Amino acid sequence: MNALRRKAVFLDRDGVINRSLVKDGNPYPPSSVEEVKILPGVARAIKKLKDAGFMIICVTNQPDVARKKQSRQVVEAIHKFLLKLLRLDEIMVCYHDDNDKCQCRKPLPGMLLDAAKKFSIDLKESFIVGDRWRDVEAGRRAGCTTVLIDYKYAEKERSQPDLCVSSLSEAVAWILNHNK
Repeated sequence: MNALRRKAVFLDRDGVINRSLVKDGNPYPPSSVEEVKILPGVARAIKKLKDAGFMIICVTNQPDVARKKQSRQVVEAIHKFLLKLLRLDEIMVCYHDDNDKCQCRKPLPGMLLDAAKKFSIDLKESFIVGDRWRDVEAGRRAGCTTVLIDYKYAEKERSQPDLCVSSLSEAVAWILNHNK
């Protein structure tokens, strides 16, 4: 790795950092700070990655803002709460819906590319951990190694990850072993 370039682990928010609310087999974000439940082992997993020299950047689609089902203020309050509790370096968010045709909405890699430019990140030395095909595809398009936390949602997986796991802790153990 180039000494001037950093390595990062990109984490999706809902389903990776905090619990998604699953209805009819589909995941949904919490609707308030009070509904945010950090998943077991997340703080420890993030600490291990930080101790290994990784930047930790949350990259999250929040289309309910564009759909008028959620306010931007509530999303920002949730992010402030997560930044206070966890050792995240940054939270990058796309507030658009698919119809907006933006470059930041996963499965497009815009958030990862923006983070790479902003923080001088080597994407080929970096990882993304997500719970949906959109996360995997964004990571693949950016050149990252991809890890899927597979909750068996009722949606078709359209992109194959480099690894499937059942938790962030399992993903981190593999990343740290793979990073040697």
